[in-house]
Amino acid sequence: MRLDKWLTKTIGLTRSEAKKVIRGGRVQVSGEVIKDGSFIIDNSVHKVEFGGQVIEPVDETLYLLLNKPLGFECTLKSKHYPTVLELIDLPNLKDVRLAGRLDVDTTGALLLSTDGQWLHFVTSPKRVCPKLYEVTLFEPMSEAQQADAIDEVARGIYLDSEELPTLPAKLEFTSPTTCELTLTEGKYHQVKRMFAALGNHVTALHRSKIGDLDLSGLELGDTRFLTSDEIASFMP
Repeated sequence: MRLDKWLTKTIGLTRSEAKKVIRGGRVQVSGEVIKDGSFIIDNSVHKVEFGGQVIEPVDETLYLLLNKPLGFECTLKSKHYPTVLELIDLPNLKDVRLAGRLDVDTTGALLLSTDGQWLHFVTSPKRVCPKLYEVTLFEPMSEAQQADAIDEVARGIYLDSEELPTLPAKLEFTSPTTCELTLTEGKYHQVKRMFAALGNHVTALHRSKIGDLDLSGLELGDTRFLTSDEIASFMP
């Protein structure tokens, strides 16, 4: 892993702070001052010191939050579009897996990890993990239509080719063409199919929150490591 990213992961510096202390000659690797943030750290070989203190390496299991932009596939191998892994500037991503998917034309929060058991906790239907979607609709909805839609979503909607209705969900309108939908399940194209069943069409979709995780401070296309508390929030 790059030295600047290694520092962000081990001692919680921001990327800009890490670059600053490295350029300032405050970081030593195996006794040598390193001023290049791209220097690759191997935990099995290198000893890193900062401010005269040895920094202990952390578990290299990856837990990542990505703010997915438009035009990227949530796949590990490219089919028609670049994959979300191409947005992540980290080595050794071959064992990274996704916790659910977002369509190519959908943006927002996506979790990735090399911890298969943790990913299972995030995605398991037995665990209630709410996800908040910001939805833009093609047809404006009147107050009466909005009230009907809120009631239908709360009861559950029968989708084409589905034997059971969707689980009760929460819908709140912010304007005649925009709303927020909170789901606790993840059927195929569920948000788009739900609004199609309501007689409307989704023109833009953004997942802004997974569980207690939101995208505060994370620009489209950027990734950050989860904190230990955030990781634990998805555990049983």
